[in-house]
Amino acid sequence: MFLRNCWYVAGWSKDYVQKLKPQMLLGEEIVFYRQSDGTPVALEDACPHRKLPLSMGAIENDHVVCGYHGLTFDCTGTCIDSPTQRGMTPRRAVVRSYPVVDRYRLLWIWMGDPELANPDDIFEIENFDNPEWGYTDGGMLPIACNYLWVVDNLLDPSHVAWVHVTSFAGAGTDDQPLDMEKTDRGVIVSRWIYDQPASPYYKDLVRFDGHCDRKQHYEMCVPAIALNKSIYTPVGTGGPDKPEVAETYVNISYNFMTPVDEKNTQYIWFQHRNTDPKDAAISEKMNAGAVMAFNEDKEILEAVQRGMDKMATPNIDLGLDLGAKTFRRKLQKLIDAEQAG
Repeated sequence: MFLRNCWYVAGWSKDYVQKLKPQMLLGEEIVFYRQSDGTPVALEDACPHRKLPLSMGAIENDHVVCGYHGLTFDCTGTCIDSPTQRGMTPRRAVVRSYPVVDRYRLLWIWMGDPELANPDDIFEIENFDNPEWGYTDGGMLPIACNYLWVVDNLLDPSHVAWVHVTSFAGAGTDDQPLDMEKTDRGVIVSRWIYDQPASPYYKDLVRFDGHCDRKQHYEMCVPAIALNKSIYTPVGTGGPDKPEVAETYVNISYNFMTPVDEKNTQYIWFQHRNTDPKDAAISEKMNAGAVMAFNEDKEILEAVQRGMDKMATPNIDLGLDLGAKTFRRKLQKLIDAEQAG
């Protein structure tokens, strides 16, 4: 069902403090907390005695104390105290520990073999520390659907013409041909749209007047990270392999889908732009627009999940689904190989 030997986003780093925080990720119950020095910890949320969630216990001296009989676990999941039978702690009194890393304002978790967890493999966000780039606060949205429906949506530039009429839509988004490219980490679906007005979301953000050349770049990376890039440039300056000009506006929406279980997804995003790094008003306006648009996606995708669950006749695919189908095949091959190993 899920690829496990990879890094997923557990949540925003700011939301993990010196307090037990339970979450389900990839169908597994996990409890998070921070030690007194700020180091994040993630453990299986189940005491090995009677499986009471450890999140119902307490933190003492950077350790987790079960709220039933006081079994105490360190950050590695090792039981270091058993008050009811000190000196006779059962060897099997161990809970799983998950590698976790803070990066890019996000807390990342490795759900597979901890021996394979390499922080260097965390998805890179280019220009994150570039002072000339601005970013939004972003958000987190629970969506009651399988994460692959969200993946499909984020590899589909065409849906904006119907779902996001007042935000990301615009001339050409309904019928211009799409290009698809396979990459080492996933797939890219893209197209250039020439000499058209900017979409409603971007019309006050671009740094030039009149029509534009516009690129929709929808990229999905394993396991489920989308880099959706919007490029706006003056008419005649856009197109494949053409260099950016001074007026070129670039906004990248980073989207992190973490499966909660087979019918629920945690969706986290933020946007990164090549202009106005310190303009809080622009960041707030962009974030509000994104929240509105992503809630439109949420309504559609939850209805898709319900429709697919109860379908009476087979569903079909369209040509626009090529990118999503290609990514699904790549991901499934990795899952199959992981399970076989």
